Amino acid sequence: MTEEKKDLGTGSSRRNFIKTTALAAAGFMIVPRHVLGGRGFLAPSDRLMVAAVGAGGKGQSNIANIYKGGKSEIAFLCDVDDRRAAASVKAFPKAKYYRDYREMLDKDGKNLDAVVVSTPDHNHAMIAMAAMQLGKHVYVEKPLSHDIYEARKLTEAANRYQVVTQMGNQGSSGDGVRQLQDWIDAGVIGKVENVYCWTDRPSWPQGVLWPSTNGEIPKELDWDLWLGSAPYKPFIDKLVPFNWRGWWDYGTGAIGDMGCHLVEPPFRVLGLDTPIDVQCSVGSIYVDEFKRGYFPDSCPPSSHVIMTFEKTKKTKGNLQIHWMDGGIKPARPEELLPNEPFGANGVLFEGTKGKMMCDVYGANPRLLPLTKNAEDRTKKRTERVPGGVDGHYWQWAEAAIAGYGKMKLSSPFEIAGPLTETLLIANLAIRGTDVQKPKENGKGFSYPGRDIKLLWDKQNLRVTNFDDVNQFVKREYRQGWSLGV
Repeated sequence: MTEEKKDLGTGSSRRNFIKTTALAAAGFMIVPRHVLGGRGFLAPSDRLMVAAVGAGGKGQSNIANIYKGGKSEIAFLCDVDDRRAAASVKAFPKAKYYRDYREMLDKDGKNLDAVVVSTPDHNHAMIAMAAMQLGKHVYVEKPLSHDIYEARKLTEAANRYQVVTQMGNQGSSGDGVRQLQDWIDAGVIGKVENVYCWTDRPSWPQGVLWPSTNGEIPKELDWDLWLGSAPYKPFIDKLVPFNWRGWWDYGTGAIGDMGCHLVEPPFRVLGLDTPIDVQCSVGSIYVDEFKRGYFPDSCPPSSHVIMTFEKTKKTKGNLQIHWMDGGIKPARPEELLPNEPFGANGVLFEGTKGKMMCDVYGANPRLLPLTKNAEDRTKKRTERVPGGVDGHYWQWAEAAIAGYGKMKLSSPFEIAGPLTETLLIANLAIRGTDVQKPKENGKGFSYPGRDIKLLWDKQNLRVTNFDDVNQFVKREYRQGWSLGV
């Protein structure tokens, strides 16, 4: 029996079916949601009953924004850290509180319609998958997953289980990226030749060794549940709630954090798919006068990644996107005057007829030189999302109420999945620079992944010319944790 058939034919779904049949026979006119059951079913007059896994930090803002749309009830809160969840617990006092999402889905899965996942990256996929397999709509914070394999499986699962999905890159619903689309479609800058994306992140430690001194686990934190799918390690100070981003076991570095906001505009408006090859250079931390530090557990302090994409109708030929983090930026465009701001985070499109820029989230789109913007008369042809960036949350809730396939979304997994894969393929190149092998003469080590271009096989999810990095395509989960596929 397949997993899909098992979900549909046994357990709570079967019990709900029996209850529904009995009530119908008795002549009931109004049937509660938990009796109706069904995959993604929602009574038209109902509000969306939402469960939040990760209720603090970004989770707090996610559920607050979803609630502000007026169509959702925050019915369940789940967090492994009571300190982080405190503000949401206060804001939604009627919500039932859990620490373990598995217990929540097991006990109250029949009473909820949708799940918002706002945990660290390494636990995104297994929580989202568990919810989708119960027929629940999901909103997952960016990046969609920690591993390429997970992103592919989530994309497939969204279609298989026919649930409404959205990734938390809210800029994809903004007016800015739609203005960029209008300019591209109208040929204002011609065919695009190169794109540059840059960020001042990381704003957390990277290029460091795991601390040798263990910390004391706060009584409000369940450390084992926080680790989830990741290998067991003793608790260290300052890892939670934010510095986990710089460690490969939990985070995806600067490109995982900001790439969904900066690479997304060119990925969308140029109609790109995952890259065909990727190469990079990374910043160094020197441990002595002659040798670069070796920190395989931690992302580097800075990187410059070049991703090559196959030609589309909007590009001159195969396109290169340059990703730069750690404060590295491309050269200022000649069209910018000396004192006109270039921005700490941004995107630059170079076309055959001109250039255009935007900030993070696709905000503040502008043609270069800036004087062109006052003269621009390009018609708005790309449909805007009501509410713009804020509408990203409301759009998902309304689509979930309408049902699978009834409404268009800005970042469903069919779009968010390939975008996430793209960013994680870039991370293969970054991680490959720390692949260490003993030299043949036995004196020291070599780093064969530092000076090569990785060739990507999309269908088989593997690098074809440097097998050492394929171990990072699909990691091994800690015993007791599973993606469920």
